[in-house]
Amino acid sequence: MKLTLYTRRGCHLCEEARQVIESVKQRYAFDYEECDIDTDPQMRHLYNEEIPVIAIDGRKAFKYRVTPEELLKKLAARS
Repeated sequence: MKLTLYTRRGCHLCEEARQVIESVKQRYAFDYEECDIDTDPQMRHLYNEEIPVIAIDGRKAFKYRVTPEELLKKLAARS
């Protein structure tokens, strides 16, 4: 399973999402990557007003905010 965080520099909500992901990663195994949307015009167009966005296996699962409990539930449902 692959989890992707779409983010940008200076985004405090992105930092909160990153912390949630890191805490969940200690309890649940998944591949993880971060993508800075400002490095790609297409990603910026898709996610500019929604970041942070968390995708699981390429499908949008969360935007703006996430809790550890919500993320664990979604990961369990997709495994």
